Amino acid sequence: MTSPEVDVVEFLLTTRLYNEHDELDERDLPPAYRRVFWSEGEVERPLNATNSNAAAATGIDRPWDAVSGLMFTDRDDFSGTVSFTDEGMAETWLLDRLDADAVAENPTLAFVFGDQFGVEYERAREANRPIHADRVWIDSLLEEMFDEEEEEMLDLVDVRAPEEIEMKLDDLVLTTDQEEEIEKVVKAIEHRDYLARIGLREIGKLLFVGPPGTGKTSVARALAHQLDLPFVEVKLSMITSQYLGETAKNVDKTFEVAKRLSPCILFMDEFDFVAKTRSSDEHAAIKRAVNTLLKSIDEVSLIQDDVLLIGATNHPDQLDSAAWRRFDEIVNFPKPDRGMRRDILNVVTRRMDIDEFDPSAIADITEGLTGSDLRLVLREAVLNALTEERTTLTQADLEEAVEGFEERDNLKNMDMMSDESAPVAGDGGHDHDHDHDH
Repeated sequence: MTSPEVDVVEFLLTTRLYNEHDELDERDLPPAYRRVFWSEGEVERPLNATNSNAAAATGIDRPWDAVSGLMFTDRDDFSGTVSFTDEGMAETWLLDRLDADAVAENPTLAFVFGDQFGVEYERAREANRPIHADRVWIDSLLEEMFDEEEEEMLDLVDVRAPEEIEMKLDDLVLTTDQEEEIEKVVKAIEHRDYLARIGLREIGKLLFVGPPGTGKTSVARALAHQLDLPFVEVKLSMITSQYLGETAKNVDKTFEVAKRLSPCILFMDEFDFVAKTRSSDEHAAIKRAVNTLLKSIDEVSLIQDDVLLIGATNHPDQLDSAAWRRFDEIVNFPKPDRGMRRDILNVVTRRMDIDEFDPSAIADITEGLTGSDLRLVLREAVLNALTEERTTLTQADLEEAVEGFEERDNLKNMDMMSDESAPVAGDGGHDHDHDHDH
């Protein structure tokens, strides 16, 4: 673990080295450094290290206080610039306090000092988060794409940088089929050039199918986090909103955003809306928008455009053949079986203190609940315990929360009882055995 003075000196030295070596570019700056120097779509030289941007880059409240006692530092009180009075001494001081892992996380240092630590510069650069995954890069591109009259278009899409996505694949319990499909996607992204070379271009369009709460959106977002890709999410029902103006034009713009942000993931929720619209008496403008959407899906490609398209639907029975054939892989998201429910409980409670916790027993009494439902049950148990000034839960707390959830769920669904016989995607026929030990 580093100290505040080490973190600040590393920042100061990195800015100096970056200024000295013109062959370095934005990919050589750690993301936290890159963010503070990003302006109007680029990082401009020379970088000027100040007390304020050192604080933003390192997370240290008073950077100057951290290094003011060192013999080789100085500050300009007027401009706030922090610098070295003896660069050689600063270099020696820092390198004595860094290890190979720290150098590998900073490509600029790896470029200059990698050999001393056995760190390969190219590998450090490759491991560094790419510039297109940074929020500042995304914002600058969106500002470039949309003028003030088109700003309402941004209400149609939600663009997230991978750093803003908290969900990770390790936080999710997946079926074997889901794990296999994710592995295929990862390999396809890694080997895009090879797939293009052999002419295999119809790949990278997935349809996630399953009831609400089974993790379709969570998996898509977690995949963006793991692959360091911007995440572009659009709810297709939004294209009917009156304030969005010309709907077909907005669909075109959505795909333009994805292609400009590439490589990225384009996640299209509520995909059943497409089939619903095609088979109804909707306004002609909406039908044109849906036809535009289907054409755009045909034309976007993971191999050519670096856009991974993921559609999601809670109602696969409402999709027509025109919608189905747009996707090369269908990924099923069933309601979790007993073993999956137990695994989900183990994952969600990792940071909770629960006396005599028996996740298998809770899994036994939560049949039919989704992963989202189980998280709500645990949230309720925690809040109930807090009302009694307790931060340690008991098995009884969880059991009572399950009962309370079922009572609320029954009340909520009273007016839907007539639909009980409707089939639910993922129930039955796809039950994975998760009862073995992991």
